[in-house]
Amino acid sequence: MDKRTELTARNFPSAQEDAEAALPTSRYQGPESAYRLAFADEDFLLREELRPVRMQLELLKPELIQREMGIQSTVVIFGSARIAPPIEAGAALALAQVSGDERVIKLAQRQLEMSKFYAEAQRLSAMITERTAKLSTPVYVVTGGGPGIMEAGNRGAFDVGGRSIGLNIVLPHEQAPNDYITPELCFQFHYFALRKMHFLMRSIALVCFPGGFGTLDELFETLTLIQTGKCRKRPILMFGRDFWSRLINFELLIETGMISPGDIHLFRFVESADEAWDILNAEYGFDEAELADANAPGTV
Repeated sequence: MDKRTELTARNFPSAQEDAEAALPTSRYQGPESAYRLAFADEDFLLREELRPVRMQLELLKPELIQREMGIQSTVVIFGSARIAPPIEAGAALALAQVSGDERVIKLAQRQLEMSKFYAEAQRLSAMITERTAKLSTPVYVVTGGGPGIMEAGNRGAFDVGGRSIGLNIVLPHEQAPNDYITPELCFQFHYFALRKMHFLMRSIALVCFPGGFGTLDELFETLTLIQTGKCRKRPILMFGRDFWSRLINFELLIETGMISPGDIHLFRFVESADEAWDILNAEYGFDEAELADANAPGTV
């Protein structure tokens, strides 16, 4: 052994080494025994009193893994879990038409119309991933990890051979992660608050597609943090002016003094992936950065 390695050798066994070595004798290996190491005792960690520790772990795990993988900048894609890919929506409409039920047909037609947002989310994610891949600071797409618009966001990155992040959460009804998240970047949360914090910690932009309560919650928390100066300003792009204008009466909020006239400029409406990319590119100069990185000394 190189004697110089002794200069940085561990003085104590690691926690993992102790956990593997601390095998209890037969008398103390039963479920009622308190002999297990505290950090290897799942029953102990799940006690009500250990909530602060669990919250800290849920903050640290995604943070440390993303830091180790060199992820510094992300674009967050929010949107409904109920928006289907165009092919699926088209097939559902065909089945509905066979049924002859006008109510079912009308709903299927609306779902096919909304599926355009799945396609745009997929396209935008592919653009962001591919066009920033060679930058010194690549940009990664992060979603809530589920189906619908979330799936489209992860899928776009997957299509161009890139990595993407999924922040899934345990829900009363089953929600499995979609199939397009990079496995080592697929996280599961218990606490909504910590999940939402991780959405914003590395984000340089928020892209919000049509959605329901969850999407609105995430959108308005971001708007509130920026409006109140609790976090830095960043582009908030809302896909589909018609949807958002019908859903939220922004003019009424201004007229009644609930928000300031300038607050309307905290976000921008967009209709396509190309338009969204142009805004992000203008904000951060991705094209110029790629050219500068390509011309840097030592670049082949």
